[in-house]
Amino acid sequence: MKEKKSLGGLAFLPLLVFLVLYIGTGVILSIMGAESTFGAFPRHVALLAGFAVAMLMTSGDTIQEKTDKFCEHMGNSGVMQVILIYLLASGFQGAAATMGGKESVVNLALHFIPVKLLIPGVFLMCCLISTAIGTSMGTIAAMGPVALSVAQGAGLSTAITAAVVIGGSYFGDNLSMISDTTISAAKGCGSEMRDKFKMNFWIALPAAVFALVLYTMIGGGGSGEVEAGAFNVLKVLPYILVLITALAGMNVTTVLLLGIAITGVIGFATGSCSFLEWVQGIGGGMADMFSISIAAALISGTVGLAREYGGIEWFVGKIRAKIRNRRSAEYGIGLLSGILSATLVNNTLAIIVSCPIANELGEEYHIAPKRLASLVDIAACGFMMLLPHDGGIMMLTALSGDSPFAVLKYSFYPVALLIATVVTIQAGLLRTPEEKEFEKARKAAQNA
Repeated sequence: MKEKKSLGGLAFLPLLVFLVLYIGTGVILSIMGAESTFGAFPRHVALLAGFAVAMLMTSGDTIQEKTDKFCEHMGNSGVMQVILIYLLASGFQGAAATMGGKESVVNLALHFIPVKLLIPGVFLMCCLISTAIGTSMGTIAAMGPVALSVAQGAGLSTAITAAVVIGGSYFGDNLSMISDTTISAAKGCGSEMRDKFKMNFWIALPAAVFALVLYTMIGGGGSGEVEAGAFNVLKVLPYILVLITALAGMNVTTVLLLGIAITGVIGFATGSCSFLEWVQGIGGGMADMFSISIAAALISGTVGLAREYGGIEWFVGKIRAKIRNRRSAEYGIGLLSGILSATLVNNTLAIIVSCPIANELGEEYHIAPKRLASLVDIAACGFMMLLPHDGGIMMLTALSGDSPFAVLKYSFYPVALLIATVVTIQAGLLRTPEEKEFEKARKAAQNA
């Protein structure tokens, strides 16, 4: 059997080519004052360039073998599920708009909620929903179409709205007892779920409060004199149904399929749309996600090759070699999980890869399991929220028409979350009595 060649850091070159072409072009055009800066160099074309570079790299595999591996990773179950959610969420939005649901939900919100409170209100709702259902993508899929519709109707910034949906959705993903990231971090680091929750909560809460204050201050910059038009409660029901069933823990695919079906029933019953108009609304919404779906699959293939050719092992080794004491160990664990999350575009997978290394360092520097679990989870989620090519931000920007960087400049929660984590590391906060005793004994031994 032919031995696979490890390329070390070079394995990340195709991903770097994509990021430089896509983000670099967008940044340069933004500086030049051009319009549609991040649409000038399409994501999928930049990813195709990365794929071409991967085919030229020397790895011991033939072109066909590289192509097979690339396609295998493109089609893995995780990315296909994300793509399915993209299509269903956008299909639901298109169907709801066709039967008048979008207009009704906007007017209903404007009747009862002051414009200046819509943005912080969306952030709080997303925090609560994501904590209840334990999934960021599920919350984004359920709340994204509703929140963006209301923001557009109220004359509010869709970029800010997308940022609060992402921040609020990851708040619960990072905390919820039923979140895959929480479960992976707690089990992988040997912590009790409730202990890990408490540790995360005292870091996430101040970050969320800080973000909420900022969103309250800047969120009401829309058309304060907007008049709420008429609404039909029946036409709002599909949105309410999606939120309630998501909160109840129903599978997000089932939630969105049910939502699409209800839009048809209500549309036909009220005479708002014909069968063909409803079908065309679904199709139009899904079509808006075709490009982003291709980009998600190509990203998965590119990252898969980096793993195949030793990029992840190389990176883990580099981080491990820099650690000298407890503080650097905590920073190393966070950076390892965060950068792997950004590289793999999958926070759960990054946590799974990071936990064995975190456990080794935890044993060596006497770091409690709940602290290890908290660090790997916060870093993985925090970095994901700041990715211009993360699944959630790609879906919301496709719906709103904003560029990823227009959204990221309002990403107050993830920045506050990472800063709060750094403060706990630097100041040695949230340590257990056992950790404090160990640190005290260690310092005494050094001074003896």
